[in-house]
Amino acid sequence: YEKEWAYRESPDMFKPHIGIDESGKGDFFGPLVVSGVFVDEKSAEKLFDAGVTDSKSINSSNRIYDLEEFIQTTVHPCYDTVAIGPARYNRLYEKMGNLNKLLAWGHARVLENVLAKSSGCERAVSDQFADKRVVERALMENGQAIKLEQYPRAEKDVAVAAASILARASFLRGLDKLADKAAVENLPKGAGPQVRQAARDIVENLGEDALPEFVKTHFKTTADVLGNKKKNG
Repeated sequence: YEKEWAYRESPDMFKPHIGIDESGKGDFFGPLVVSGVFVDEKSAEKLFDAGVTDSKSINSSNRIYDLEEFIQTTVHPCYDTVAIGPARYNRLYEKMGNLNKLLAWGHARVLENVLAKSSGCERAVSDQFADKRVVERALMENGQAIKLEQYPRAEKDVAVAAASILARASFLRGLDKLADKAAVENLPKGAGPQVRQAARDIVENLGEDALPEFVKTHFKTTADVLGNKKKNG
């Protein structure tokens, strides 16, 4: 019944299109990751039947990794992930001046990479994060003509949900790598008190100059971490 209902409610979900989503946007530590997944009717049905859903509703990282493998196998080779590690993210942010432009750039790169692998795709769906024209401009320069649709809560679309899982898996892996580099057990997600404490520890152990290799420095959290350090010192 569920699939019949989905076909009735969202028939477009089962037509050929690319879904795009990102992970790490609100996390002080770790990369910003954008992923894209192309589906046709057959692969959309497979993903739907496998219970592919918005990564935010999945609490287990093992489940994320299992679904990642399933998605990649199902849609191979029509997917792509662009992970922007903190050091590069900070450079790009400085150059572009705001997060929406940076996100649009990431979405455009991923879209082009997936388009190159999936012939005849005319439509892409993503969450509403920015003026659509910003993404279209980033695309147009490379002559891509694709109909871009943005919706609030686009993760209800199975291709966008699949992209959110690929992006999440890559983000979690990136966070683990950075934890190894910082020689800590793990780096907390989000931007709360634990995150500030972990950042202070990094500054204490590796020095202030090392911070941009781990964090998105335009977050207010940076000033909290470094400001407090100056007060204490």
